[in-house]
Amino acid sequence: MTAASPAATFSARLVRAFAALGVKHAVVSPGSRSQSLALALAELEQQGVITVHVRIDERVAAFTALGIGRESGRPALVVTTSGTAVANLLPAVVEASHSGVPMIVLSADRPASLRGTGSNQTTIQPGMFGEFARAEVDLAPPRPDSLPAASDLAAWAFEMATDARAAGPVHLNLQFVEPLSGEVDDEAAEVPWESHVDGTSVRWARAAAAPDGGTTPHGADAADAGEGDGVVRAAGSAGAADAAGVVRIVDGVRAAGFAEAGGTSIRRLHLAPGPRTLVIAGADAGEAAADFARGAGWPMIAEASSGSRFGPNLVGAYRTLLDHPDFGGRVERAVVFGHPTLSRQVPALLARADVETVVVAGRGAAYLPRPDTVVVDEVTADPEDRGDRAARSWTGQWVFAGRELMEEESAGDDLAAPVLSASGPGDVEAARAFAKGELAALKAPITRRSLALAVWRASWPHDRLVLGASRLVREVDAAVPGKKIPVHANRGLAGIDGTISTAIGVAIASQGPDARPGTTRVLLGDLAFLHDVGALLRTPGERMPRVQLVVGNDGGGTIFDGLEVAGSAERSAFDRVMYTPQDADLGAIATAYGWTHRRVERRSELDQVLLSPAPGCSVVEVALGR
Repeated sequence: MTAASPAATFSARLVRAFAALGVKHAVVSPGSRSQSLALALAELEQQGVITVHVRIDERVAAFTALGIGRESGRPALVVTTSGTAVANLLPAVVEASHSGVPMIVLSADRPASLRGTGSNQTTIQPGMFGEFARAEVDLAPPRPDSLPAASDLAAWAFEMATDARAAGPVHLNLQFVEPLSGEVDDEAAEVPWESHVDGTSVRWARAAAAPDGGTTPHGADAADAGEGDGVVRAAGSAGAADAAGVVRIVDGVRAAGFAEAGGTSIRRLHLAPGPRTLVIAGADAGEAAADFARGAGWPMIAEASSGSRFGPNLVGAYRTLLDHPDFGGRVERAVVFGHPTLSRQVPALLARADVETVVVAGRGAAYLPRPDTVVVDEVTADPEDRGDRAARSWTGQWVFAGRELMEEESAGDDLAAPVLSASGPGDVEAARAFAKGELAALKAPITRRSLALAVWRASWPHDRLVLGASRLVREVDAAVPGKKIPVHANRGLAGIDGTISTAIGVAIASQGPDARPGTTRVLLGDLAFLHDVGALLRTPGERMPRVQLVVGNDGGGTIFDGLEVAGSAERSAFDRVMYTPQDADLGAIATAYGWTHRRVERRSELDQVLLSPAPGCSVVEVALGR
C-alpha cells in the first residue's frame, strides 16, 4: 500500500474547498511538481464536481481561465508546475488585473531552501506577478503532522479574487516535497495556514474599503498599521521595503488602481442637472452605463466592447461628433464607465481642463485621465426636466446626428439593393433593378466595414462575440448600430495575445448543459490568430465548445498603416518591422489542429457561413486587401 502523502492530502483538501466555494473549472498544464494538484482535480472531475481542461502551453491555459472568469464572474483555477511554467502565466495575469477578472493561480514549487542554489527548475516564484496579483501567499511544504488549513486558505483566496470592488488574480505558491503523490490521509491534523507562511514569503492584498471609508486587510489588526504609508506590517517586520511577511493594502475605491497615479476618491456622488453632460461607456462598462444615461436623460457614447451599446440615448458615429465644435466642443461634464481604449477623441475630450470628469470605478485598474479626476463607487443623477427644452435638445441633437451619420457611412459600403415595394408589384423594371442590385451586393468583395457589420448582424443574445485587438475592433466600434448582445474583449491592456484562448474560455463558461445553444464568434486579424495558434490544440476526451473564428486576413498588421509612422518611415523598413507581412496557410494550420476551415472572398459567402456556422470548432478566413 502506498504511504500517505502530505502533498496529496493537502492538494485534495484544497481543491475540494475551492469546489465547495463554487469554482466550476480548472485549467491544468502538466508537470511533475504539480502532480498532486492535477490528480486531485482529475478525481473531482470523475465525481462530476469540477471540469478540468488540460493545456500543454501555460500561456494558453491562463488565457483560457481568463475567458472563463470574464464570462462567468467566477475564478477558474490555473495549475502549473515550477519554473518557466509560472512565468508564462504573466500576460494573462496582467490582463486579468487590469480588467478586474477573477482568477486563482496554483503554482507548485520546490522548497524555499533550494532557491538560489541552481537547483533544477527552481527560481523565485513569490512576487513573480508583482502588484498585479490581488493577493499572494508562499506556503512552506505540508508536513505529515502539520497541514495548512486548506478550507480557510481557499476561502481567503476566493474572497480576494472575487472582491466586488477589486476582483482579479490571486497567486498561491505551494511548495511541495516528495512524495509528490500517494494516498490521502483523511485524519491528518491541520494548523492555521498562516503558520506555513515562512520568513521568505510576501503577501499582497488589496482590501475593499471598510464601511467607514477606510481599508481593512483580511486578518490584520488595525493597530499594526503604519501611519500614512498604507502598509500593514506583520509582527517583527522591519518596514515596507522588507519582504518578510508584509501585507500591502491599496484602497479599493481606486481598485485595483495605482495610488500614485492621482485622482480623488469618494464613495457616492449625486450629480445635479445643468452642465452639458456626456456619458462615456468604455470596455466592460456593462448595462449600468446605459441605465444611468437613460435615467439621467443624457447622451451616451458606447464602445463596441462596453456591453452598453444599446438604448434610446446611444449616440452613433461618436468620433465624428466629438471632433465637431458643436458637439464635442460644447461638452462640460463627462461621466465615464469602464475603460475607454478605442479612439483618440475620448482621451482628448477628457484631457480638457474645461470638462469636469467623473469616473465610476470598475473592478479593474483605475482610469485616471487627469490628476483631478473624481473617482466614485456609485453615481446617481436627477433626471433632466422633460420640460427643459435645452436639456432635451442637447441629448436629441447627439442622438439624431449620430443616427444620420451612421446611415450615411453604412450606405456607402452596404451596396443595398433597391426596395421593390416602393415601386409596386407590377413594375418590371424595378424588379430587374432589384435583382441586379441584389446580385451585385452578393458578389461584392468584402471590406473591413462590411465584415464588421456582417459579424455584428449574425450575433444574437444567446451568442457571445469576442473582439481581438486588431484593426477590425475599431471598424466594429465605428460602424455597428446599437444591439444588446454579450461582447468580450481583452481591453485591460489591449494586447494581441491570448485572443483565441480567451474566446474558448468564454465559450466553455457560456455553453453549459443548461445554456441555450449559441456560438462564440471571434473577430480577429491574421496576426492575432497566428500569435495564439497554440490554442487550437484540442485535448482528446474534452468536449470542445462551439467556436467560430472569423479571421480577417490582410497579410499582416495593417493597423499600423493608420499611424503617423506609416507616412514618415522608409517603406521597406516599415513593412518589415511594423506591418510584418505573413503568408501562412491558415487552412493548413486549422486542418492540422482538427478545425473546419473555409476561405471566403464575397459577401454572399460570408453571410452564408456566418448564418449557418459549422458545428464544433471552425475557422472562417476572410480575404481582405491591405
